[in-house]
Amino acid sequence: MPMPARASRRAPGQKKSRSPKDGQSNQKEEDGVSPVIATRSFDRGPEQVRPVSFQRAYLKNAYGSCLVAFGDTRVLCAVSIDEAVPAWRKGSGSGWLTAEYSMLPASTAARSRRERNGAQGRTQEIQRLIGRSLRTVCDLSLLGEYNIMVDCDVIQADGGTRTAAVSGAWVALHDALTTWQQAGKLKANPLIGQVAAISVGVVSGRLLLDLDYYEDSRAEVDMNLVMTAAGEFVEVQGTGERMSFDRARLNSLLDVGSAGIREVLALQQQCLEVVG
Repeated sequence: MPMPARASRRAPGQKKSRSPKDGQSNQKEEDGVSPVIATRSFDRGPEQVRPVSFQRAYLKNAYGSCLVAFGDTRVLCAVSIDEAVPAWRKGSGSGWLTAEYSMLPASTAARSRRERNGAQGRTQEIQRLIGRSLRTVCDLSLLGEYNIMVDCDVIQADGGTRTAAVSGAWVALHDALTTWQQAGKLKANPLIGQVAAISVGVVSGRLLLDLDYYEDSRAEVDMNLVMTAAGEFVEVQGTGERMSFDRARLNSLLDVGSAGIREVLALQQQCLEVVG
């Protein structure tokens, strides 16, 4: 199993995260536009990603695991492989990949309840997003009749948990499939591409990349993007939370978000190159 590795990025002059109050304006909300945020977390510019890190082989028992951090958001991603597939997949010669997502009770400022009676709507939406994103860059016919389970557990939430989960899960999946292949279980690696995700939005009339919780909760427009290393979109989730937006604004959001994802993709590769 790969040794722990870490890749991180902090823009020149960036400082540690500030609490939401540090960047809060005293202005009142008017006409659906949030008060201007004086200072972003980590003293970032509007189109800067938070410090990102990927710590591989975080768990002993998983075939692949990764603790991913986007600023103060932390998500633990782990990959297990079962030598069986769902009943509807039996006899196909192909495998399957699915994902589960959850938030620890203390991951949020106010304790969140465990979902003991099954995944709720938001959770279902996110875990389906993670599964779709990873399947896009896998050739499941090369997997054989094995089932891949990806678990993404948020241990600290400060915005962008689903995008962090997608990005970290890809690193964990890479390591799991490499381990499985080295064990002689696979003739060829089913991982045929790379994928990452990020959030982008409009807050106080400004286009911002990689929103933290304070920004996300006040966004006029909120968007999550998933993109492959080939520059193809897997998912575009965009919502006018407090105002509508035109095609020109949409294009700007996609351009800034794509640039941010390319940074994350580069950090994923950088992480894989670190040995020992």
